[in-house]
Amino acid sequence: MQTMKVNQTVLKEFILVGFSVYPHVQAFLFVVFLCLYLLTLTGNLAIMGLTWVDRSLHTPMYLFLGALSFSETCYTLTIIPKMLADLLTENKSISVMGCGLQMCFFLGLGGTNCIILTLMGYDRFLAICNPLRYPLLMTNGVCGQLVASAWGGGFLISLIETALIFRGSFCSPNLVKHFFCHMRTVARLACIDSNLTESIVTMISVSGLMGTFLLIIITYVFILSTVFRIPSAKGKQKAFSTCASHLTVVIIHFGFAAIVYMKPETSGGDDTLMSVPYTVITPFLSPLIFSLRNKDMKNAFRKVLGKRSFLNK
Repeated sequence: MQTMKVNQTVLKEFILVGFSVYPHVQAFLFVVFLCLYLLTLTGNLAIMGLTWVDRSLHTPMYLFLGALSFSETCYTLTIIPKMLADLLTENKSISVMGCGLQMCFFLGLGGTNCIILTLMGYDRFLAICNPLRYPLLMTNGVCGQLVASAWGGGFLISLIETALIFRGSFCSPNLVKHFFCHMRTVARLACIDSNLTESIVTMISVSGLMGTFLLIIITYVFILSTVFRIPSAKGKQKAFSTCASHLTVVIIHFGFAAIVYMKPETSGGDDTLMSVPYTVITPFLSPLIFSLRNKDMKNAFRKVLGKRSFLNK
């Protein structure tokens, strides 16, 4: 049975405590996070631009990559600008409605990223395990439909979780001990007993996280079994090279997310610091890995630079 907190003021806004517990390093953190954010935006915009202008990249593999870059750009926009502003100002408030919107978009885009990474694994599975039927099974049209379903699935889960957390009122204290509206932190401020809500939304997030990760693992089991049957060493190397970037990003993405969402409540630790890797570091590393470890992306970048230098002459 849910119990109501008594003698509490119903809240209209929250205060994001964030990094205010580390006052002496806030200016340093602002510079570091701003640099990482600008590099993240640059990397993702470069990938989206290259996949748009270079016809050789108009394939499902790179359409998925462009979709992931767009999703991650939106993902970082939901929290990092607000976090940067809060590092410089005394007023760290956010309205209850603003908090709900931030949470909805953050969870929706995070879920979308997970699903797109899963679809990228499925794309590599079809290309390596079913090369003859791949052009028929994975057309650009099918790719677009799968990306749309990823957005739909991510935001369906997000709306359910956000509705569960914001279905009632919130009571004081209004301190959110985080730098953004993290679902479990906000759920604890509900006027009613939040233990059940917190358990449900955590279970939904962990199930989504583990479900998509398990699907990726299954696709790579089939991919590896096919690759090991390739007789030539060159053929094996080529197959592995098309998967290396994706697998690296998957390990980083799901590894950092698991640390936060699967951490036992009794284990302690600062949730604010523990959230930095999957909200700031992962989006920064993702475009870096996909661009530096991909010959097609590097060739496309050289073409663009070559055209610019030719036009400037």
